[in-house]
Amino acid sequence: MNRIAAVVITHNSEREIGPCLDALPRGLQVVVVDNASQDGTLAEIVGRSDVHLIANPWNRGFAAAANQGIAAVDSPCVLLLNPDVELIEGLDSLAAECAQPKVAAAGAKLVGRDGRPQKGFMFRRFPTPPALAFEVLGLNRLWPGNPVNRRYRCLDADPDLAADVEQPAGACLMIRRTVWRELGGFDEAFRPVWFEDVDFLKRAAAAGYRVRFVPSATAKHAGGHSVAQVPSGLRQLYWYGNLLMYAARHFSRTGRSVVCLALILGSVIRAISETVCSLSLRPVSTYAQVFRLAVVQLLITRPEPRIVSSAFGTR
Repeated sequence: MNRIAAVVITHNSEREIGPCLDALPRGLQVVVVDNASQDGTLAEIVGRSDVHLIANPWNRGFAAAANQGIAAVDSPCVLLLNPDVELIEGLDSLAAECAQPKVAAAGAKLVGRDGRPQKGFMFRRFPTPPALAFEVLGLNRLWPGNPVNRRYRCLDADPDLAADVEQPAGACLMIRRTVWRELGGFDEAFRPVWFEDVDFLKRAAAAGYRVRFVPSATAKHAGGHSVAQVPSGLRQLYWYGNLLMYAARHFSRTGRSVVCLALILGSVIRAISETVCSLSLRPVSTYAQVFRLAVVQLLITRPEPRIVSSAFGTR
């Protein structure tokens, strides 16, 4: 049995998947779960004898595909990768941290194409009601250095120091497989993408596990691949919908209300500003749907049940 396996989730990743796989060490157990790519992604994968391909006939979403991939391996440590990530070094360092008592996962230092650390992205604290309220109101974009955003995105942290962190980026995240099983995998209600990794790590923390940031493990991350695969309009619905679901799962009734009210106001502001900038009424239609999502969530007294991997049943 290999000590480490890698699971890569693809969807129309023809340009990214080759360099991603080429950067992985030889002899590693590698599984690619493809979510119904319509480009040449599968052709890039099928010729590789050392890669096991799971080709889904429809886009099951990141969480479901991650559960499929992790269920298909037997290694105690599983590196979950986005296809736009190229591992540079430090795979064994991640595994060593995951082997420590009560460590559920470990994240690598992510650098951009310019080689600079992706501060504010590679690890963050868990979202709080104020952090998400500032986000949906656009305050973090207008005033990125505000105290709430600096704390949430760990903007003052040293990217060269190993540390316990709350939420490393899911783009390059090693997970202890026994913890994944214990928690019931990723919640597949978060689909097609966004907040599924944050929810998983939040549940791990609630179960008493630690998560490590390991700067000796480094990976190049192009960024934006997942976002680019989602059509404009649907992008906002998925992102805000999953944000609201995360708030429903993990915040108090008061905290959920703060986020919903902020999103109701924020959707009006964005609808007006984007309509003016684009000279199109399409943003009005999109944000009207976001508005309705927030109102419905505000009126719901109990969150929806979790939908986890079919390998563990639904709960």
